[in-house]
Parts: sequence; structure tokens; C-alpha cells
Amino acid sequence: MTTSLAPGPTRPFDAVLCDVDNVIRFYDSTRLGALERAAGLPEGTTAGVGFTPALDGPLLLGRVTLRQWAGLVADALGAEAGVTAGQARELADALAGSPFSADAEVVSLLRRARAAGLTLVLVTNATVDLESDLARMGLAELADHVVSSARVGVAKPDREIYEIALDRAGAAPERCLFVDDLRENVEAARALGMTGLHYRGPADLREALGLPGLKRGAPARGSPPRAGAPVPSTGAARQPCLRPRTSGAAKVSFGGRES
Repeated sequence: MTTSLAPGPTRPFDAVLCDVDNVIRFYDSTRLGALERAAGLPEGTTAGVGFTPALDGPLLLGRVTLRQWAGLVADALGAEAGVTAGQARELADALAGSPFSADAEVVSLLRRARAAGLTLVLVTNATVDLESDLARMGLAELADHVVSSARVGVAKPDREIYEIALDRAGAAPERCLFVDDLRENVEAARALGMTGLHYRGPADLREALGLPGLKRGAPARGSPPRAGAPVPSTGAARQPCLRPRTSGAAKVSFGGRES
């Protein structure tokens, strides 16, 4: 079904509340995987240690810095993975410093939605580095508002972070489209009356907004980005995004897939 973003009774939404990691931003875990193989560890071991509730929860609530978190991950790796202190630190630093890029098509869709008059609010479980990370990708001005868990002290799927985002959007829940790659976050938004989109790829967002397809126009792999331009996703291996857990069981999201 095709919808219109033009103002009027046919426009289905007044605001888009959008996740960042695994929707807009993706991480490249190529170097981390190589280090794990060299250390004799299965790929994903470092993330599995780092993204446990005890370690990544404080990071995403703004209670520790990324550097402090990397130190905690290194300590845990040394204790649990049977690697040397030097290897553990190198692995933790590679996880914390994994390069990231923005999906050019998603950025274009969101910019078109905002240009059509929709309020765009980024609602994300992130570190205190989020603002500088957005600037590095040329996305400092992408959204009208940014609601980061590390800044507001509460993380998805807690009801409070959604209420903060709705207040920033200035729109009724039923007039908001909520976009996230994790089903539990989408369900929490739906419980508040929003339209929830469980994101799997750009086509999902394009269809929800009723926009025609876009040509990605990404530069050849290895080409430097234009200054200030968002870096297109390259399709390289992607690491789990930094997100808090909501239960005692560690849940890691690889490339937008829940596991």
C-alpha cells in the first residue's frame, strides 16, 4: 500500500522515532575476528563477554566511559577466555574501537521523510560518544532530536525512554512510526500506541513511509567518503551493536539478527 508524506489527512505519521545501531549505523568486526582467530578463540567470544548485562548495562546508561568499559571487558576476557593480559586488552580495544559506517539509503529515506515535514527523533541505546559518532558520519544534523540512553539514564525497552522520545517528537503515539531492529523494542512501542516497524532492511522503511526506491550510489569499496558525508555501508562483517540486555540471559544482535 502506498501512502503519502504530504501534510493532510492521508499522511499516516507526523513523526518517525528511529533506532541507530543496526538500522542507520553498522560496525565492521573484521579486525576483531582476525584477532580472535589468532588468539585461538571462536569469533564472537569478545562480544559475548562484553555484551553481558553486568558490563554493557552501565556503559549504555552513561555510568562508565567506552574506555573504562574496554578495561572491564579485558579483565573479564583474561579471567574467562584463557588469553594473556596483552591479548585480552587488544581484543577489548578492537571491540570498543571497531569502525562503523552509515547506511546511505536509510539516511536518504530519513532525510526525505524529514524534508516532507515529519519530525525525526533518534531513540537509541548508546554510549556517551553517540553525538561525536554521529558527527563523524556527517549525521549531526540528521534528526530533530536525539534521545540516547546514556544521556537520559534509561534504556529501551523501558517505557520511560519512549515517553521522553514522544515528548520530544510532539506527536500523539498513534501518529508516530517507531523503527527498531529488535522485536522487544518494537513491541514496547506498540504497547504505547505507536506503529511499530521491526526493521530488517531499507525496503521495510521505504514501504512504511510510502516512498519510492532509491539508488544507493555508494562509492567503490575503499574509496574515501566526501567530507561531511555519511559513510555508506560496505557489506563487511558487522559486529554486535552496543545495547543493554533486558534479562539475565545474554542476547547479542549480529547484523540486525536477534540471537
